[in-house]
Amino acid sequence: MATNENLPPNVIKQLAKELKNLDESPPEGINVIVNDDDFTTIFADIEGPAGTPYENGVFRMKLLLSRDFPQSPPKGFFLTKIFHPNIATSGEICVNTLKKDWNPGLGLRHVLLVVRCLLIEPFPESALNEQAGKMLLENYEEYARHARSALGLTLVTWIAQRYPLFGHYLLPEILSNYLTKQIIIVL
Repeated sequence: MATNENLPPNVIKQLAKELKNLDESPPEGINVIVNDDDFTTIFADIEGPAGTPYENGVFRMKLLLSRDFPQSPPKGFFLTKIFHPNIATSGEICVNTLKKDWNPGLGLRHVLLVVRCLLIEPFPESALNEQAGKMLLENYEEYARHARSALGLTLVTWIAQRYPLFGHYLLPEILSNYLTKQIIIVL
């Protein structure tokens, strides 16, 4: 496992400053989880933006920083399953900011905001998940239903993992509340 010792001192100093800023003044809908012993792996929980099929969801992602960061972009992955054209089933994120448009001056805040914006405005033309991209282009309502149902399965998994002994008692009530919200959104 990489540690801060594997990063140059100037990069550690810059990352410490950025992470402190993200902690003290987080971007809307984004909560960064900082591990002071290892800045090379950064986790963030991203709230599903209102008015999207991801609304009411919280999606955990991670950014992996290489030794030559910020000269090379971080690699981004969603750890929470999500049905999205620009997110592979493996969780890999495809967005130009993390590839050809990378600039060492962009910073982590910019990267996190771009990823959250991707939930609002997907780019099906450069899809990693071809099924989601095709569905988005051909039938938005079907795409939105599929994305919301994937979100529901994520909720069931989350409950089962966190409450293994009594989660099955909570599932009907929680899912009922969740589905009611989703039906309101669909209507």
